[in-house]
Amino acid sequence: MSTATPVTTSAPLKAERPSAAKIARKRLSSPWASLAAIVLAVLWTLPTFGLLVSSFRPERQIKTTGWWTFFSDPTTTWDNYRGVFGEEGGVNLAGFFVNSLVICIPAVLIPMTIAALSAYAFAWINFPGRNILFLAIFALQIVPLQVTLIPLLEIFVNIKLTGTFWTLWISHATFALPLAIYLLHNFMREIPAGLIEAARVDGAGHVSIFFKVMLPLLTPALAAFGIFQFLWVWNDLLVALVFAGGGDEVAPITLQLANLSGTRGTAWQLLSAGAFVSIIVPVTVFLLLQRYFVRGLLAGSVKG
Repeated sequence: MSTATPVTTSAPLKAERPSAAKIARKRLSSPWASLAAIVLAVLWTLPTFGLLVSSFRPERQIKTTGWWTFFSDPTTTWDNYRGVFGEEGGVNLAGFFVNSLVICIPAVLIPMTIAALSAYAFAWINFPGRNILFLAIFALQIVPLQVTLIPLLEIFVNIKLTGTFWTLWISHATFALPLAIYLLHNFMREIPAGLIEAARVDGAGHVSIFFKVMLPLLTPALAAFGIFQFLWVWNDLLVALVFAGGGDEVAPITLQLANLSGTRGTAWQLLSAGAFVSIIVPVTVFLLLQRYFVRGLLAGSVKG
């Protein structure tokens, strides 16, 4: 009589539930999401492309036909750009273009430096009133920009800074600091405390920890804020109107474009060429730093 050998069956494995991050990534990678992204990209890029085409069209065609007629009559000219840079009785935007660069670079570096140091102090240094002070800085984000223009202008007039780049640098840095400190503080708080403690065990002080540990890790967050701040300052008109002093010595390109649209309202060929010149730098900055921008936005948002 033979004994049947029992068949050993393994217990069914418990199905692993996908995480929320995996589900979100799957939804964002669906064909419908890709189609929506393509449609939004086309709608966002179409006006810029039309501006580019118009900037190369002759004056008569710009005033009589739409830019899309370029494909049936592809006539181009460089006269619009010659007029923008001072030739043939036009306006010279070169000096205002340089002014915008002079305004933007310090207006980005000053708040970035101060905000990084302040965020480190709020995140990793214990001092009396730290939470209350951080809450006050966070609350400054809800103060409308327009409310602060007159008080700041009075201060600049009293200390005789009007008509200089310092008014624009200080103003833009002041307006950017609350958001910058908040963003960098939240990023620093996501850094493991064990990394800071290990540096302290090795004898590092706050200065060494900030420059050797924190600063390399802050690159994505600093790049994201730097891009936001650069685009804001470069495209700003309100602050320039209030603090530039009305002179061409410190006026940015946006202020000159506004004057151009007011004094030469029918010179569409100059407006289209000048507008496209003004967007070359921000578009280039965004494309060059795009990967840092995305990393900075997503830093600390998803774990695992």
